[in-house]
Amino acid sequence: ACTGIENIDEAITLLEQNNWDLVAAINGVIPQENGILQSEYGGETSHGPAYGPTSHSTAASSTPSSSSAFRYVVPSRQIVERQPRMLDFRVEYRDRNVDVVLEDSSTVGDIKHILENELQIPASKMLLKGWKTGDVDDSTVLKTLHLPKNNSLYVLTPDLPPPSSSHSGALQESLNQNFMLIVTHREVQREYNLNFSGISTIQEVKRNVYDLTSIPVRHQLWEGWPPSATDDSMTLAAAGLTFPCHRLTVGRRSSPVQTREQSEEQCTDVHMVSDSDGDDFEDATEFGVDDGEMFGVASSALRKSPMMPENAENEGDALLQFTAEFSSRYGDCHPVYFIGSLEAAFQEAFYGKARDRKLLAIYLHHDESVLTNVFCSQMLCAESIVSYLSQNFITWAWDMTKEANRARFLTMCTRHFGSVVAQTIRTQKTDQFPLFLIIMGKRSSNEVLNVIQGNTTVDELMMRLMAAMEIFSAQQQEDIKDEDEREARENVKREQDEAYRISLEADRAKREAQEREMAEQFRLEQIRKEQEEERE
Repeated sequence: ACTGIENIDEAITLLEQNNWDLVAAINGVIPQENGILQSEYGGETSHGPAYGPTSHSTAASSTPSSSSAFRYVVPSRQIVERQPRMLDFRVEYRDRNVDVVLEDSSTVGDIKHILENELQIPASKMLLKGWKTGDVDDSTVLKTLHLPKNNSLYVLTPDLPPPSSSHSGALQESLNQNFMLIVTHREVQREYNLNFSGISTIQEVKRNVYDLTSIPVRHQLWEGWPPSATDDSMTLAAAGLTFPCHRLTVGRRSSPVQTREQSEEQCTDVHMVSDSDGDDFEDATEFGVDDGEMFGVASSALRKSPMMPENAENEGDALLQFTAEFSSRYGDCHPVYFIGSLEAAFQEAFYGKARDRKLLAIYLHHDESVLTNVFCSQMLCAESIVSYLSQNFITWAWDMTKEANRARFLTMCTRHFGSVVAQTIRTQKTDQFPLFLIIMGKRSSNEVLNVIQGNTTVDELMMRLMAAMEIFSAQQQEDIKDEDEREARENVKREQDEAYRISLEADRAKREAQEREMAEQFRLEQIRKEQEEERE
């Protein structure tokens, strides 16, 4: 309606490029000087948005104030078509920034010709990078790329030698620069754009990637590091990365299977892991200590069969195995887990009668978290918690240990709760698990009331469950009242319909009796006439 764009795919593309910011998308298509989104300062007009054209005289006559009223002004199609759309580009090359302003009818080659004059570099030697749609040709028209108004690009000149300077001066300059690392997670095919200063080390990059992907540093398998990056303590400035952007790929390294003899040998050799620094502990496999091996306990003694099969086709079967494994580890006193899909759990908890509805509790398990064993054995299996959950909650569980199961739950989470909740769970570190999600069905949507992390106590867990129950009870009372009123209206309607039906049946019976009486009279009259004719 604001831009005149009739192609829905083009409109969605523009919104995605602006992170679904409607105002930014509109201003990116139509310049602000056309009056798409104007800000007027006035004391009387600050109570709410006003729609329609505004005049400068009205703005000038109002009293200035610190508050503003935004007015949406829809320009006519003639104005939009008459005035060309201008695009701003900030192009970075080494230590220089060049601002370029062009019409969207120009091509990529036109940008290179302007940069050729500014940078004194042949256009044929330039590689213009930073396009959101990937590499483009010089003949590509800017309008076809659906770019926002402001754009950032950078120039690479791999065929030209770097400017002559001392090595120490260049290194010092690199330390002050910021590197953009584009890291691709191989298993889930997802890209992360990470900004690091030149003084950051490779080890810091790997730790940050661990927070994003849940792949421990010792299990990370990298591609794309320069040959000179041989030590994790090396700074990015000294590693020989491509500036300003460098592409890397990370995946999970497959861990070798240990034999029982090797595990027993490690058990006798390693008796204690004592370290206050998490980095040394995380790399302890280099010294023969595995994830589940501490204080002389072999990993085979701690690691049991998985809670849930990887890539399980049926969620009900996966939950059956989860329940059986949970019982074998922590005993039979545990919450009753709902066996079935998450959608079926929603139906059971939220879509019955208002008096029968319950809260939905989702328990997210993670075997690699140090808090899992304590949380399950001392809190989740406490009799008070089990009793309270059984009375007031439908409890559903999922295992986040395997990457495939984790990705599957995040997909379900995005579909049912939205991308914000999914991103919250995605950013949780392994040591913050297990997680306990409290979900309340709220008419047409599902609301996450609380996300409880594993570092809690029994009293705190019970308190947060009761707080969620109070919120749910208030909502349930309103739903019960609405449902009772609706049922009363339906009962009155049913009674009226029944009375109307009885009245119709009575009228129909009366009419049928009259018709039978008239038919009988007619039959008797016919008999009488026939008898008279016979006598005559």
